[in-house]
Order: sequence, then structure tokens, then C-alpha cells
Amino acid sequence: MHDLSLADGFLATLRPSVAWAGDHLEILDQTTLPTEHTVLQVRTVDAVLDVIQRLAVRGAPAIGACGALGLVVGLDERAPRSGPDAVAALRDLADVIGSARPTAVNLSWAVRRVVTAATGGGTAAEVRDLALAEAQRIIEEDRDSCTRIGLFGLDELAGRTRLLTHCNTGRLATSGWGTALGVVYAKKAAGEPVSVLASESRPLLQGARLTTWELLDAGIDVTLMPDGASAMALSQHRVDAVVVGADRIVANGDTANKIGTFTHAVNAQRAGIPFYVAAPLATFDPSLTCGDEIVIEERPADELRQWRGQPTAPPQVPVWNPAFDVTPGELVTAFITEVGVIRPPYAQSIRAAVDTRGPA
Repeated sequence: MHDLSLADGFLATLRPSVAWAGDHLEILDQTTLPTEHTVLQVRTVDAVLDVIQRLAVRGAPAIGACGALGLVVGLDERAPRSGPDAVAALRDLADVIGSARPTAVNLSWAVRRVVTAATGGGTAAEVRDLALAEAQRIIEEDRDSCTRIGLFGLDELAGRTRLLTHCNTGRLATSGWGTALGVVYAKKAAGEPVSVLASESRPLLQGARLTTWELLDAGIDVTLMPDGASAMALSQHRVDAVVVGADRIVANGDTANKIGTFTHAVNAQRAGIPFYVAAPLATFDPSLTCGDEIVIEERPADELRQWRGQPTAPPQVPVWNPAFDVTPGELVTAFITEVGVIRPPYAQSIRAAVDTRGPA
């Protein structure tokens, strides 16, 4: 793998999407991009839930970071007087915040880690300090994981310069340079040619609004396409590899990601193009055996019936609006993680990789 310092220059230019600002949480509101750059100050649990549920913060690693710091926000809001009261409050907050979005496993994983780390505090202040330290540790680990994912991807995709990606998996979705987009940034940092074909990513157009914005901002060649154009793009050999992120990966390699990912995987297999998933070990959930067990979040109907207050469909039309789909592991060429590239058979290789992470 390349030297980790390859990411330093790029990461130094970033404003984090999730950050602790001394006594409150700050979120870069992704719902207003690309037209407005709005930073939200989050000081209550209700506000934490709001930014997670309406996708002001999104991307599995960033959601995990937000949830972890959200526990500290909750402790400050409730102001418990004793250590046992603080631990009880923390556990209750973990249940509330950890279930705000059910599909992305990073959220529940991160809040569990914070609770486990903070329960040893003897006073309320010690519990809070331990919780904050663990949340910040999660963010630093994510930043490091993103760098390693990018560099392993740089080696794995050597010679593949035209990448198709879906949704947004970059600096907005993580604490570092991203997962799937981390591979793109690693190529850029290494001076290798790279261009990206970004699908618009319905229902909230996160590929169109976010991926194109951050890649253009980084000076990377990017072209936007409709979600339904991937079959043609792949069959016409406009793409050397598909690289996407993930919200939950289960024991057999089945992968939940933004709705439309499954379609890209099927199209890639038909065209003989490799399909990679880039994700940290925190996104793997070996407690589930297959994708049928993943809870798939459904979004409000009006996200499809209107766009920023303007109607796009008859107001009475029924809507099915799943936020995610599940790509079968058999369609995934390999998983690019911070510990290396995981290859089939996934029932064995995923368990071996996750075992290196230790308990959540």
C-alpha cells in the first residue's frame, strides 16, 4: 500500500461535515448543497434526530460520528447529577439516537461504543468526558480508515481510470476523504488519471447535488448521468469499474446501499465490468446472515411527489420510496476496506476481517 501521508495535503483542505465545537455539535447541512453552504449548530437531542432523519447529515460513517457526538449533546441537555444517572441517561439516549435511521449499521455501532467506553466514569463529568473522548476517537479512526480504503483501492484499481459511482461517498459522507470517493481522491493525490461518471441517485439526488459538487470542487473530471443510464454506459464500455459505498454489509456479502445500487451491480455483471464496494469494517454486520434480514428504511412520499416545494407528480398518487436496496454478495467483485481487499468466499473472508476489529 502507498504511504499514508499521500492523503495529508488533501485532508488539510477539508471542512468536516460533522464536528465538535467546544460545547455543541456542528453539521454541514447537506440538504442545502450545492446552492447554499449552511452550518447548523446542534444543541438538543431533538435537533440531533432532526439532522439525521432529514438527511442534513448522511453517509453511514458521518451518521455514526453524528450519533456518537449526539450522545454528548444529550448528556449536556439532561445534565445528570451523578455518575449512575449519567450512565442511565447515556443508555437511554443510545436507544433513542441509535434507532434514528435503521439501515445504516454505523449509527448503532458508534453509540454502543460510546456507551461502553463511558460507563466506567465515576461522576457525571467523568462519564461525559469519556463519552466525548470516545466519539472523537471514532471520528479519528474513520478518517484513518478512509485514507487506508483509498490507498488499498488505488492499488486494486490500478490502470482503471474511468469509474462509475452512486450516491455520495466522499468527504461529505465521512470524517475523511471518503470510501468509494476516497479511491478517486487517492488516484488524484497520486497523480494518476481519473474520471468519474456519477449517477444522480434518487430520491434525493445525492449524486447530482453532492458528488458532482465535491468532485468539481476538488478539480476532478466528473460527468453526471441519470440513474437509468448505467446499463448503456457499461455496455458501451464507458466505464472501467463501478465503485460504491455501503450502509450495511452482512455475513454473506449482501450489501445495503442507496436505492439503485443493485441495478448498477446487475448491469456491471452483464457488461463484464468489476463492481466494488468500498466501506470500513464498522459497516459490516456479521450478526445478520443475509440481506433479507436488513431493515430497509422508506422515505416520505413527498420526496418523490415534489421537489423543493414544487410538484413533480399528482399529489394523490401512491408512492413506494425505499431509501436503500440490497445487492447480493455474488454480484460484488470485492470489498475494499481499511484492512485490505476482501474477496469471495465472503462467508469466510468477511468473518476473518471483522474479527480483526474486535468487539463493538
